[in-house]
Amino acid sequence: MNDKELILDVMKKAGEPLNAGKVAELSGLDRKAVDKAFAEMKKDGSIVSPVRCKWEPANK
Repeated sequence: MNDKELILDVMKKAGEPLNAGKVAELSGLDRKAVDKAFAEMKKDGSIVSPVRCKWEPANK
């Protein structure tokens, strides 16, 4: 499972919008890896922000 898949899995299990710090904590990934994946995922539209600074999967 790559970083993006792991992040989406963590977000779906949480059931609520998460910030990058919380995703890093729950997934065990380094914060820098999460930030990098978030940047790519924002560009490709796989995550959306319903609340400022918090993200969730685009397709719940």
